[in-house]
Amino acid sequence: MPLILPGNVASATAATTYSIANSCRFNYADDPYLSFTPSSAMDTKKWTISFWIKKADITESTSGTRVIGFNDGSNEDFVEFFYDPAYDVLKFDAGDGRLVTNRIFRDPAAWYHIVAVWDSANATAGNRMRLYVNGVEETSFATDTNPSLNDDAAIGGTGSPIWIGGDETSRNIKGYLAEIAMCDGQAYAASDFGEFDEDSPTIWKPKDISGLTFGTSGFWLDFEDSSALGNDVSGNNNDWTVVNLDATNQTTDSPTNNFCVLNSLDNYYAGVTFSEGNCKFVTGSAYTWNTGTIALSAGKWYFEFKSVSENQDLFGISQNPTASNNKLGHYAKDYSYSAYSGKITEAAVQYTYGSTWTDGAVIGCYLDLDNSKLYFANDGTIQNSGTGYSIQAIADTHNGHYFPSLGDNDTASGTYEINFGNPVAALSSGNTDANGYGNFEFDPSSGTFDGASKDFLAICTKNLAEEG
Repeated sequence: MPLILPGNVASATAATTYSIANSCRFNYADDPYLSFTPSSAMDTKKWTISFWIKKADITESTSGTRVIGFNDGSNEDFVEFFYDPAYDVLKFDAGDGRLVTNRIFRDPAAWYHIVAVWDSANATAGNRMRLYVNGVEETSFATDTNPSLNDDAAIGGTGSPIWIGGDETSRNIKGYLAEIAMCDGQAYAASDFGEFDEDSPTIWKPKDISGLTFGTSGFWLDFEDSSALGNDVSGNNNDWTVVNLDATNQTTDSPTNNFCVLNSLDNYYAGVTFSEGNCKFVTGSAYTWNTGTIALSAGKWYFEFKSVSENQDLFGISQNPTASNNKLGHYAKDYSYSAYSGKITEAAVQYTYGSTWTDGAVIGCYLDLDNSKLYFANDGTIQNSGTGYSIQAIADTHNGHYFPSLGDNDTASGTYEINFGNPVAALSSGNTDANGYGNFEFDPSSGTFDGASKDFLAICTKNLAEEG
């Protein structure tokens, strides 16, 4: 189960001279994708694809989830996550070659860097197709079929589109993509796109790729223009058609600043349906809750919540890394603020705190671990006249941390959104934290808390590195 430093989150512990500002969030139900039809042929014998991905709801359908691919009706080249021989393996098909990893990819908290190299003219058969994951070449495969010498890849022709994030009929991904590049005519290694941190040599981080050779039909999508998510910044102006994506799909959750989301692995009891990059979900019929992907052990933190429908929600924190079959607040050192009662519940006991709320209200959670206090706001108004609720000190919790948590108060289905700094819908106003991170409906530093001003921060690795 991912904890405070899940997967490859380099920015939490390593100095990063190059930052990736944005990613694009792909919501499966919207059938989102990008398409590009080359105006001139690519090199069919040599190219390199690089991308960063943060997966969301992790189990793949039997059609797979295609990150990038080409299909001319009779031939396909693609990189995708697939279900065979196990769910969430990585599959690379090109020409008459195929690589399918034994490794599975199921961490919804981490950013993975994937590099796929096609080099069919290479005299060494095992080097004609290569896969790198977080800087390390993958060598353990369930399927390892080398392409024939000088085999032509399907990607490379003109008149047929390449797709990113899915295709016209299916295979849409669930999650986030960042820094997608294709270098036409080049067989690059992972070290051309990233590097290991010199002080923490197991941490893989991106580096500036502007000096690479992209070739005539190559491209580089950085998602920094929210009005043109398909903008190619390689210098080739090979811009992409954007389908079912808009400005709200641009996020600041990136490989160099990884934001908290809800943990789709912690779903055994809840059985909720996740969407919008694990920032929106529909509950089932269980009295339980879901946790966030990042645990907090120090500092001051802020996140927001909105009930879209049902209005029987419980919002707060839990010391438990996995939910149990009970309401949030049922156990000691778990705390929830109730829409139905306006009370805080701890150890199954309710305490008078604030007002109730209805669907559409934005509820803010302010967690002060330096002073062991918890505050909530209803549409920007700090409840209980700004007097915080005392929580158990971190040293007295079982594991030394709290998780952001969100649950349901009855068995009816409800739809909820949670904003850790990357909202799933346009806000009426936009506010960052004191460090300039996140995008919230209300200012995390506005108001007084037990008579004092306090700066509460978005739960992201840039802030964790400095404050957590």
